[in-house]
Amino acid sequence: MDQLTQIILQAGRSAVELSLFVLLPIMVVMLSLMRLLEARGAIDWAVARLAPLLRPAGLTGLGVFAALQINFVSFAAPVATLAMMEGRGASDRHLAATLAMVMAMAQANVTFPMAAMGLAFGPALLLSFVGGLAAAAATYHLFGRRLSSTEGTLDESLRHPVAEDAKGVLDVINRAGAEAFKISIGAIPMLVLALVAVMALRASGAIDALTGLLSPLLALLDIDPALILLTLTKYIAGGTAMMGVMDEMLKSGATTVATLNNSAGFLIHPLDVAGVAVLISAGRRVATVWKAAALGAAVGIAIRTTGHALLAA
Repeated sequence: MDQLTQIILQAGRSAVELSLFVLLPIMVVMLSLMRLLEARGAIDWAVARLAPLLRPAGLTGLGVFAALQINFVSFAAPVATLAMMEGRGASDRHLAATLAMVMAMAQANVTFPMAAMGLAFGPALLLSFVGGLAAAAATYHLFGRRLSSTEGTLDESLRHPVAEDAKGVLDVINRAGAEAFKISIGAIPMLVLALVAVMALRASGAIDALTGLLSPLLALLDIDPALILLTLTKYIAGGTAMMGVMDEMLKSGATTVATLNNSAGFLIHPLDVAGVAVLISAGRRVATVWKAAALGAAVGIAIRTTGHALLAA
């Protein structure tokens, strides 16, 4: 019982430190910047110019906006955009392509904090866009080609607060700060549970036994055994929980920054149990196209994984 208590206290301390001293300040700054760019019309300008170029990949203007949201806000931010697309008459094919893109991209609530741990942010961001576009194209033209292409009268205008004076700027910053605080505090329960599970498995010897069993195969493929635990955590508990485990393993010397960068394409994206559950909550039609979107996302993730491996070679 004493050992369990120590594990819970250590996990709680690590989760709070990561959420409040790493995730929160980074998200406050990045969300404030993103929301200010929205309010000043810079995002509208970028979307209007990128949308025609990305149409062949199956993305609409709102799809482009969703790409910016996941890469610069958080994995949950595109939920509102997907719901907007569904409500405004986007076709099932466009919904599937956008969902696949989001599932394949690197979420900002993980990439920004992990940049402080040693993640090479520039290459990760570039490969995130490449993988996301590949996922969208694969879904639109291959996995989702049998989905309905019927569209309603589309309204792709972006509605958000404006910041034309000092008060408007302060209001936008305050809202962004509150959003960042909500994201950071909301991450604590999952981080605590994930870290408790990881530490308990490690203390019981289960991780060592699994690592020993798979070590010959991993050695043959030149894969760091630390990825066993990180992969289990990511695909069951989600990216934020994986980030917490990665932080703890880096501090303890159980893994390296090189492994973090080599595996970024495979580990940093919302295609996991928790991520899919949140994304398909956007609407009924979004939920019906998730299988085609997941297949397309797998293509994008494979491309990102290959890209990170080639950069590390």
